[in-house]
Amino acid sequence: MSTLKLDTLSNKAGTASVPSETIVSGTAKAWVNFNGTGTVAINRAFNVSTITDNGTGDYTVNFTTAMVDADYATVLGGNRNSANGSFISSQAALVSSVQIKTWNISTTPTDWVAPCVAIFS
Repeated sequence: MSTLKLDTLSNKAGTASVPSETIVSGTAKAWVNFNGTGTVAINRAFNVSTITDNGTGDYTVNFTTAMVDADYATVLGGNRNSANGSFISSQAALVSSVQIKTWNISTTPTDWVAPCVAIFS
């Protein structure tokens, strides 16, 4: 495998550039949009191998390549497909996975139609 070392990455015209550190440290190391109802299935993903359904509103996102440590940022969102309010939270951050939980507004665990998770490290 070859390694490309550079300080700045530019477009072909040289009119836009970004420091290489932004690419290395500033981009999502994993992300997923998945079907959280019925049979859990990944819709689209990067560096996510599987989703484990732990029960109603409780999922584990498993990474293809582990994070360097568990001190990463987890960004959560998605679609519950309901007019009622609801929320999502990160529970257990491990180097190989992150557990997330989804609830409705009355704090009852609820499966979401399309939970989304992004990991920055």
